[in-house]
Amino acid sequence: MKAKKMWQLLAMLMVLVLAMAACGGNAEVENTIDEAEETAEEVVDEVVEEPDTTAEETTTEGSYQIPAIEEGMHNVAFVYVGPHDDGGWSQSHDVGRLCVQETMEGVHTAYVENVAEGADAEQVIRSLARKGFDTIFTTSFGFMDASEVVANEFPDVDIIHVSGYKSNGENFGHLFGAMEDIKYLAGMLAGARAKMDGNPKVGYVATFPIPEELRLGNAFALGLQETCPECTMDVRWIYTWHDPIVEKEAASSLFDAGAQVVMTGADTPAPAEAAPEGKWGITYDYKGNCTLDTCLTSMYWEWCPIYSEIIEMSRNGEYNGEGIYFDADAGAMGLLGFMEGEELQPGAAELPEEDLALIRERLDQMLSGEFDRFDVFSGPIIDNQGNVVLEEGESLEQPDLDGFSQFGSPCETCMYWWNENVTAELPELE
Repeated sequence: MKAKKMWQLLAMLMVLVLAMAACGGNAEVENTIDEAEETAEEVVDEVVEEPDTTAEETTTEGSYQIPAIEEGMHNVAFVYVGPHDDGGWSQSHDVGRLCVQETMEGVHTAYVENVAEGADAEQVIRSLARKGFDTIFTTSFGFMDASEVVANEFPDVDIIHVSGYKSNGENFGHLFGAMEDIKYLAGMLAGARAKMDGNPKVGYVATFPIPEELRLGNAFALGLQETCPECTMDVRWIYTWHDPIVEKEAASSLFDAGAQVVMTGADTPAPAEAAPEGKWGITYDYKGNCTLDTCLTSMYWEWCPIYSEIIEMSRNGEYNGEGIYFDADAGAMGLLGFMEGEELQPGAAELPEEDLALIRERLDQMLSGEFDRFDVFSGPIIDNQGNVVLEEGESLEQPDLDGFSQFGSPCETCMYWWNENVTAELPELE
């Protein structure tokens, strides 16, 4: 762009000179021509010395712009399934990326957004590896297989897939956090609100029928059961991570069916936006999306400390393609209104103090490492078909949290069940 502007300036200058020359060949015109020639030489020299390298810095792969690396830096790329400013999942990752950029010396970050799962994801990840990025984070469950393929092709590039379960023990691993901890707390909050309002029905807007969504839904239902034993939970599947219209329609459907509080597993603040007067929504992923008074709380991510730790491992050659699954005590998740320095949302501030104290006590236990994801999923647990999932004293193992046996997981109990207070049927698996 700089060179183009210089040539435009030069062209305008020459037009002016020719116009003056047409008026007469006096000394003033000759001097102006001489000055124009000198200016032209300076412009040409500047263009030669500082060429426009924009086209060389970014490349196009299909409909995606692949960003450039910075020489002499540890280059880290992020692949997003939605817009970087979606107000939800992708924005929470981008906030983490920006934090890394600002706090880690010698690290350069970039991102590619709105990447479709499947072949497009593989193309983008491969292009980033070819471009020279040292570490790549792929931030959607549907990027898992593509990440694995590219990692095997580029053994010198560390590729970390967020929310999946595959790894190769070398340069490809998976990363996730026990958001079930926070969803359990949010369920406790929803139960307290529903009980106070005298309406025992709540709802869940779920994205795709994968282990993650049943795990988080069941955690919410278990928390709900603790503060409101008579409460039930209905479910609407939307088969998208980010679609404000579809999400709002699903939330409205749950409210219309009688739900007092609706929680989401998707990106937008749709439940709070759809909530009629006197009812409540709980948002997800990004704490900045809980701005309406109808928003009871948000269950949010703080990715910076986790990303910083893994990037440091990667540039020191210490990353070994492992699975990293952190709990609430890692400081990378929060329940809006209950974390240090935060104020309760209006709908939460009205709750009885004994309910708020119970939620705060459980949160403190989580932050101190005394209560974790295996405590969330500890027996007795009964499913909504009357089957015993876990006996008293038993707990799920990590493969159970991560997998469906139908997907080839080595889990024993697995996650293909609904807690006894869920009124919905199990989703069909593809």
